Amino acid sequence: MKRSGQRADVASGTRSDGAAGAVPALERGLRILELLVNYPEGLTQREIAERLQCPAASVHRLSQTLLGHGYLTRDEDGRVLRLSRKLVAMGSRVLAEEDWLGEAMDAAKVLRDAVKETVLIGTLAGEGLVVLGQVLGTHPFKFSVDLGTRLPLHTAAPAKAMLAFLPAEERRRLLGQARLEKFNERTLTSVQALEAELAQVVEKGYAVDRQEQLTGIHCVAAAVFNRHGYPVAAIWTTGPADRLREQDFASVGMLVTEQARRISRRLGFGWIPASNQKNGNGKGEDENE
Repeated sequence: MKRSGQRADVASGTRSDGAAGAVPALERGLRILELLVNYPEGLTQREIAERLQCPAASVHRLSQTLLGHGYLTRDEDGRVLRLSRKLVAMGSRVLAEEDWLGEAMDAAKVLRDAVKETVLIGTLAGEGLVVLGQVLGTHPFKFSVDLGTRLPLHTAAPAKAMLAFLPAEERRRLLGQARLEKFNERTLTSVQALEAELAQVVEKGYAVDRQEQLTGIHCVAAAVFNRHGYPVAAIWTTGPADRLREQDFASVGMLVTEQARRISRRLGFGWIPASNQKNGNGKGEDENE
């Protein structure tokens, strides 16, 4: 028998001790977010209520609030709820202090030294990709971007690198919501064209931006995976088209992919994208740092 004001949290193993000033509705909302972290495929409201042992009506109201504020998304039929990437965007400054990003920046420095161009780290957030960190190139003229900048899903190489390896349903939902704005004659402005490009990303293991938003700027990117094989970030290099040439994309792509794998291994990922597997996940041997 538990004392009044003391409740076991079925989902996370934590419990509330009835601290003074606690707000039950806020606490339940936070528990929903914490629960969904462990279910990237999503849960229905009924499943959430069962796992948290909360009233279904309460879960419904809280879910609607979280959806309205952009913290949750739902699938096409409206039943399954998933975390959005809003929290990632909000926490980008905090992430800059976390160990994994620090380790990712170490890999970015190695890549920068190899290619001499600016190298960046970012992740999907809503309908775009947010920049979390960068290491400036060594040339007198170099590409630079403010941290927190959002890049379009359909033009940014890192966004395409992540989209290519997302679960198909999540990828279709993101592409269906995206504004495929035309920046120039090289911009891909149809979902069909973008899907074809993403299939090539899976085959090659890296994505490119062929001046699709900014004329004169090329990018080469690769996805970073967590221990579940889910793309959580991307690393990429960017520079002027006369230095980062299309004929060099393959060799640069190998260098970018090597560092993406290095970061992924540090996140516990033991599988690497394989060009001969359509699902983009092929088992790879562990490599020493």
